[in-house]
Amino acid sequence: MARRRKGRPVDGVILLDKPTGITSNDALQKVKRIFFAEKAGHTGALDPLATGMLPICFGEATKFSQFLLDSDKRYRVIAKLGERTDTSDSDGEVVETRDVKVDRGQLERCIAKFRGTTDQIPSMYSALKYQGRPLYEYAREGIEVPRESRKITVYSVELLRFSDNEVEMELHVSKGTYIRTIVDDLGEMLGCGAHVTYLRRTGVSNYPLDRMVTLEQLDALLAQAQEQDIAPRELLDPLLLPTDTAVQDLPEVNILPMLATYILHGNPVQAGRVPATGTQVRITVGEPREFIGVGVIDEEGMLAPKRVMANKPA
Repeated sequence: MARRRKGRPVDGVILLDKPTGITSNDALQKVKRIFFAEKAGHTGALDPLATGMLPICFGEATKFSQFLLDSDKRYRVIAKLGERTDTSDSDGEVVETRDVKVDRGQLERCIAKFRGTTDQIPSMYSALKYQGRPLYEYAREGIEVPRESRKITVYSVELLRFSDNEVEMELHVSKGTYIRTIVDDLGEMLGCGAHVTYLRRTGVSNYPLDRMVTLEQLDALLAQAQEQDIAPRELLDPLLLPTDTAVQDLPEVNILPMLATYILHGNPVQAGRVPATGTQVRITVGEPREFIGVGVIDEEGMLAPKRVMANKPA
């Protein structure tokens, strides 16, 4: 019996505009099938209710997905005041209803308190794990488990609209920030409760909004390829961003081609113009500035590889 193909090797990043109503993993599996990719992973889950930018890494790019998980994010959110839900969003059950006696001045003063670095306790409906299981699994069983607070930074939060008991905001936040929790905390601060009714991720790292594609667009390209009797990759692969865009925020260290062999085999090298000890860097080679991996400057000032590309010419 012939072995079933698992997919083709493809490297790069696609910026999916995730639709509402499906999980990030469902979206990932759909995109993986469309590209017939051998290996794929997403870079930070969005709730089923949420839409927007979900970078999906293929092949070698999955090695560097953690850098996107750790990057800043931007969101637009609409919150409804007067109702608190068990999930802090409109997918949950309303657990408390209160009158809304809030004016714009009070709202702006409360919003301002979220700017800067604070401690946040993750929601029980988050994907964080406790004893190997996601917190949301415990929550669905009615089990409350201990969660440690984490440091988050809200670089900016702007009030866009306040009308009909709805609050619309834009936020720029650090990794690991739960917008649902901010909205729930804001509702408690205002004394009326609140939950998320709309959430859209508008930015991850420095990726451009205009490079996002929808599942409908990908399906249409797949159908077009079938109509034209051409390989789908001819229409799909031009949408991919280079693998090294996942680490575009890291400083670059360019090395001579003769040193690449050592890096690719896991050995540190002496490189010129390196940043301070402990700095993570993007490693490129020669005049083409070909990306071969990520390294760190060790205590001796050497460039030590951390994650390198496979099948690169030495």
